[in-house]
Amino acid sequence: MWSVFCALLLVLLGAGVLLSSGDSPRKEIKIDGDLVLGGLFPVHEKGMGMDECGRINEDRGIQRLEAMLFAIDQINQDVGLLPGVALGVHILDTCSRDTYALEQALEFVRASLTKVDDTEFICPDGSYALQEDSPLAIAGVIGGSFSSVSIQ
Repeated sequence: MWSVFCALLLVLLGAGVLLSSGDSPRKEIKIDGDLVLGGLFPVHEKGMGMDECGRINEDRGIQRLEAMLFAIDQINQDVGLLPGVALGVHILDTCSRDTYALEQALEFVRASLTKVDDTEFICPDGSYALQEDSPLAIAGVIGGSFSSVSIQ
């Protein structure tokens, strides 16, 4: 079971990086849910020179990331805990830098500002309009590992 979980984590991490566009790929994991929790973890250490992110930070980053994913999975599997509600996640890498963490945290704010209540828009057939590729509105954030990150 644990090896399957670790393999899934690596696939999700890889997918989050590979599906990103732009000059520097975003390091993120997104899992849809009725209620989405954000996560800010130092998955990578500080980079050297022009690199924002360095090598993988197993102790502080990966373990905390895995703990959050495990907790969300356990909550979603317990039908008595949150009946009818599925938790999702949007986890971002802070790269152990307070300034980079601030940029990442602003993604949560942007998502909450651009999320439109689609229940206001009803199609002629009576169904509700669906937003495609809309950012996930974040209900709360788990993380920063450092005080300087949390203060941001």
